[in-house]
Amino acid sequence: MNTLDRYLYRTVLLYALMAMAVLLTLGGLFLFISEQGDIGVGTYTAADALLFTLLNLPQQAFQLLPIGAMIGALMGLGNLAAASELVVTRASGVSIWRVAWPVGLAGATLAVSMYAIGEYAAPPLAQFAQTEKTTSRLADVSFAGRGSAWIKEGNLILRLRTGEVGQSFGGASLFVLDGPSRLRSIQTADRISVADPGLWLLQHVATTRFGTGHIEATIADHATIRSTINPDFLGLAATDPDLLTLRGLAGYIAHLKHNHLTAAPYEIGFWSRIARIFAVVIVTLLALPFVFGPLRTTGAGTRTVVGVLLGVAFFLITRTVENGGQLFGLNPALVGWLPTAVIGCGTLIAISRTR
Repeated sequence: MNTLDRYLYRTVLLYALMAMAVLLTLGGLFLFISEQGDIGVGTYTAADALLFTLLNLPQQAFQLLPIGAMIGALMGLGNLAAASELVVTRASGVSIWRVAWPVGLAGATLAVSMYAIGEYAAPPLAQFAQTEKTTSRLADVSFAGRGSAWIKEGNLILRLRTGEVGQSFGGASLFVLDGPSRLRSIQTADRISVADPGLWLLQHVATTRFGTGHIEATIADHATIRSTINPDFLGLAATDPDLLTLRGLAGYIAHLKHNHLTAAPYEIGFWSRIARIFAVVIVTLLALPFVFGPLRTTGAGTRTVVGVLLGVAFFLITRTVENGGQLFGLNPALVGWLPTAVIGCGTLIAISRTR
């Protein structure tokens, strides 16, 4: 790298880090404010809410990095263009693709950082934060287990064997005790979901009741149980694609396919996560056509607004495509890569037409 490359590389990285600092500060503030309604529930305190916010910052950084990279590139390169530094660089014979090289390298550095955060920091910290928050809010309910959940409430013990995202969960076993040591009944269900507040619906239920000197077994399509166990608490057994690493997603997809379960949401999450990492490089390069064109003489405020709008638009389009692909049963790899591929092609065309 020559002096010009290092200068452009440092400029983009510096402004991207500044943009991320502002975004994380705002994101953390909004998250902490949203936690105020839970303070005082159970043993959940303001200090717990602050810890929950801090532990979720890496997850927010992972989600906001594409927006931060876009804003940082627009701000850094825009300032250079406004000061005519990029104009002088082009006038000296440096091509647009030569300028794109250090800018893309800065984007690649941010992409590697995003991968590291998403694989080693964000998922475990976010999962730990959710576990601590839920157990604090529902301190009167016992919880144990990793991957599956064991939950005890009074004389009822519930085990969730598999988890999904939302208000519905996979197979469950329900143990009802009669006193501290006597088992009254066992119910196994293919699915358990929220019917009404305080009411849970079991589907395809096999019940075994233990009486005095006899055992009774029955099978039913549906059954209901009353419990104050909160769906948020049961959610600790659920597997959210956003809270899994790439390796965790790959392993969970293999598990679902092996057990003939629906894996499409997790496959879409897997390919989307990879695509979003590559998208950091693309949105960084996307700043070049703007700073050499309509944003060359604008102020920093305008460039910031444009960067935020473009980043939010990319996020919304990605989410819309993911949800639509899942709804219509489209190929997960196509759904995951489509927004990034389209923006990538548009970026290459825009850079090639920049003069």
